[in-house]
Amino acid sequence: MIPHGVEIFLGVEPIDLRWGFDRLSGIVTERIARPPRSGALFVFFGKRRTALKILFADGSGLCLFYKRLDSGTFRMPPVHEAGATSITLDERVLDDLLDGIDVESKSERPRRKTRMH
Repeated sequence: MIPHGVEIFLGVEPIDLRWGFDRLSGIVTERIARPPRSGALFVFFGKRRTALKILFADGSGLCLFYKRLDSGTFRMPPVHEAGATSITLDERVLDDLLDGIDVESKSERPRRKTRMH
């Protein structure tokens, strides 16, 4: 359950999902320009968008939530500001993402052309 009224920031650039608390805290500080222990939720996608991580501070320490889809990919919400390193999400959008709503299936993605030798 997402706390009501919490700020939610989505990092626009994909991350290496092997990164843990310290590296993600640094990304929050550097790219999103927010303190990682501000009480906000910080959402990050992996390169393929089949998984995401959420970093947040619950008052007693940092927490890390990881979700990987069984199939399909998460759809990146639109970025309206050129050069933005993060976008703000509302609770409903994050809740929909976590519930698997608004995900594109692998069959909907354009297929890569393969070269025949």
